Amino acid sequence: MTTAQSFTRHDITFPSGDSTCAGWLYLPTGVTSPPVVILGHGLGAVREMRLDAFAERFAQAGIAAVAFTYRHFGDSGGHPRQLLSIKRQLADWDAAIAYVKARTDVDRTRIAVWGSSFGGGHAITVASGHPELRAAVAQCPFTDGLASALALGPAASLKILPVVARDLAARGRGKPPVMVPIAAAPGSPALMNAPDALPGYLALQPPGKTFRNEVAARVIPTIAAYRPGRAARKVTMPILFCVSNTDSVTPPAQTLRYADTAPRGEIKRYDAGHFDFYTGETFEELVRDQTEFLTRQLHPAPVAPTP
Repeated sequence: MTTAQSFTRHDITFPSGDSTCAGWLYLPTGVTSPPVVILGHGLGAVREMRLDAFAERFAQAGIAAVAFTYRHFGDSGGHPRQLLSIKRQLADWDAAIAYVKARTDVDRTRIAVWGSSFGGGHAITVASGHPELRAAVAQCPFTDGLASALALGPAASLKILPVVARDLAARGRGKPPVMVPIAAAPGSPALMNAPDALPGYLALQPPGKTFRNEVAARVIPTIAAYRPGRAARKVTMPILFCVSNTDSVTPPAQTLRYADTAPRGEIKRYDAGHFDFYTGETFEELVRDQTEFLTRQLHPAPVAPTP
């Protein structure tokens, strides 16, 4: 457990499916039964890659936060490692919500979800299936697999297909997965190969941690077919969409079309790239907007000043 200005951070684990998810619980000091926001990351990313920065700010505003890592990644359970399964990740979100609802030190009636990139798409899907939630935040969200595949480019997409075939064959034979990079240089086969993808991912890697830049290639067909933006029209609670005007990974035009269908949607647009959202001045602007939105929807009590 670590202590900062106005919150304590606890290491947690919670069951999900056949294994467990590891996470952090941030509890504001001096606040009884605070509301809580659950944070999940993007493609192959773990909570150490700047989810803590957002969670700390929310906790300082009197909102408890749970930042977790999906099964098969980081220090969470699950085998094989680096398996990116949309179905399993959505189950991890459900498990995180169940975990929060079972706690007695937070207000289980005031829960929000926050997702970034691929996790932003998950946040839309999860919010559409959990009408009891009070709010949702979708940051630079992945909303349409086809649109993202087109952004990747046909040549790079074709280069990946043989790797997918080898991994599917390996799965059928019970062999270890065949991996594909999450981020790579432009033109290289990877889930993301925009010019800012590889340096952007590496910039999120904390000191002393090694980011595994690979996932099992079998996920690629399911990513292309995943269109979580379609669920926005079914999200009944307030949802904030934070959209990059120059997003190279999740094309903004399609995201904005989906966001407009959310009955209680709010849209904030930023002149910054997909990977700029996590650091520097853009992070400061985003976290201010998100804290204002979550405070408005969750009504946290004022945080007592630290002695």
